[in-house]
This record gives sequence, structure tokens and C-alpha cells, in this order.
Amino acid sequence: MKATFFTFLAILCIVTITTGDILFQENFDDAGWESRWVKAYPKKDEGLDGEWGWTAGKFYADKDNKGLQTTQDARFYTISAEFPKEFSNLDKTLVLQYTVKFEQNIDCGGGYVKLFPAALDQEKLNSESDYNIMFGPDICGSSTRKVHVIFSHDGKNHLIKKNIPAETDEFTHLYRLVVSPDNTYKVYVDGNLKESGSLEQDWDILPPKQIQDPDAKKPSDWVDEKEIPDPTDVKPDGWDDIPKEISDPDATKPSDWDDDLDGEWEAPVIPNPEYKGEWKAKTIPNPDYKGEWIHPLIDNPEYKPNPSLYSYPSFKYIGIDVWQVKSGTIFDLSLIHI
Repeated sequence: MKATFFTFLAILCIVTITTGDILFQENFDDAGWESRWVKAYPKKDEGLDGEWGWTAGKFYADKDNKGLQTTQDARFYTISAEFPKEFSNLDKTLVLQYTVKFEQNIDCGGGYVKLFPAALDQEKLNSESDYNIMFGPDICGSSTRKVHVIFSHDGKNHLIKKNIPAETDEFTHLYRLVVSPDNTYKVYVDGNLKESGSLEQDWDILPPKQIQDPDAKKPSDWVDEKEIPDPTDVKPDGWDDIPKEISDPDATKPSDWDDDLDGEWEAPVIPNPEYKGEWKAKTIPNPDYKGEWIHPLIDNPEYKPNPSLYSYPSFKYIGIDVWQVKSGTIFDLSLIHI
């Protein structure tokens, strides 16, 4: 039995959420994990499938607190485990949580997990396999450092529209996703709420409630220029007579200049300090300005609310399907609860 902080925190998080059933739990605390998890090799022909290790890592609180570790650089890692029974989260709160440790000071690679329906063939698992939910951190350089929350509906994967920053240090972090029957969600990292909201608002799963009225057009006499040239402003006399460049008054003809051989000498030109550029009238507020025209909205005839947006009829597997440039990530303490 593992008596680590994150084991305690993982259990505490579940207890404080709700009562219910723990449908899957994996601590990787015994060598029998290999009989519970099925490895897939989708990149076998290219020789790019990575091998999994079973270790507590380079530093730990408990040497027996082990997890699955990616062991080879620039490799794909694909593995999955079957739940004791298939289930649906209809009318139930779904909780997915696990820990991930980027002890290699990761530069580019995924640390997320996926939940799959019963149709998955574990031995053929690959990046194109249909899944229900994808959740967890994804790191690549300074541009991608976020927590993915992706829901699949009607064959399309929908990414969250909000940015949830991921932890990028070398320590263990507990990621938890809660999906509720009222079509809301919460994302926690190390027990701290990082994001929450509505599935309908934070994902483009459903068509928008309203759309621009296709019959509405901006009136031809609509004035949307905030300012206009001042009609009373007059260009000063002689403005256009000032040349842009003038002959350099300090230039002198070289003493060895021969007009017969070199031609008539001309002084080089320099920018004219008196030149003021093209004249433009001053601007004033437009008395006819009506403001920015806003396209009117109408109810979208294609929109239909879906009170069961959160639910899936089948959950049967949890899997890891990631690419890592620098290996060393440790996955542990996976738990599914409804």
C-alpha cells in the first residue's frame, strides 16, 4: 500500500467530491501491471514505438511508489487498460484523475490520457483511434504549455476554448477532471481549481444559439467614419513650393574636377530641413458618425439544446497515446469514479 502524499490527496479528492463507485484504479504497485495493460505498437514499421519502464524515477518519497515511465527519446508510447466493466456516465458525475511527473525537464511531449468506448481494439490502439475524452498536460517549447480537455462528439474532437496552463516542473502533479450531469466541468491541479464552466459555452460542440441575420445589410447611407478632414482648414501659401531635397550648401567642387572630362559639376542633394511633407487637413469628429454598424443576430434554426451533452453510452478503456521528444515522464495513480 502506498503511503505517499499524492496517494492521500487522490483519495481525499474523491471523498470530498461525492459518494459513488470507483470503477477503475491503478497504482502500478506490483509487477502484475503488465497483465492488466496492453501495449500497442502502431509505429512498428518505422521503428518509432517506445518501451515502457516501471520505476519510481530518479527521486521519490517512496522507492516502491512506482509508475509507468517513457524510456526512449523521440518515440511514440501507446498502452491501454480495460475497466472491470463497461459503464455510461448518464445522470452521473464522472471523475478522471491521475498523476504525471515530467522528471526529465520535458521540452516537447504529451502527458495526457484518453478514455475509450468498448469498440476499441487495444492491440491496434493508435493516434487515430476514436475516444470519448482526452485530458491532461501537453508541453512543446514555450508555445504549448496547456492542459487539454477534449470531448469527442459525432466523430469530431472538440478542444476547449479556454487556456489552462500546465505544470512544467520536474515534480509529480495530480490532474483531475470532473464532468457533471448539469453539463458543467471542473479542472483541478494538485487539488486546486484551475478552470470550470459550461460544456456548451466552452466548447464548440453545438451550433451557436444565435447567428448573424443573413437578410440584414448595412444601410448604404450608414456613416462609420469617426473623423473627417476639417473643411475650414486651409493649406498655407507656398506649402507646395518647398522642395523635398536641396543642394548641399556645404559641398564644394573637388579641385581635380575637370568639366571637359567629368561633365558639369553638381552639388549633391540632401533632405530639405524646411520640407514638411504632403499637406493634410486636420481632422475633426464627424457630426454624422453613427457608430460601428453591428450585424443583427437571430436565433439559429440549427441550434438544439442537448441536456446530455456531458454523457457517453460507453466507457471501457483508459489509454496513453503520446509522442515524446525527451523521455522520462512517469504516469501513476489513475482513477475513474462515478
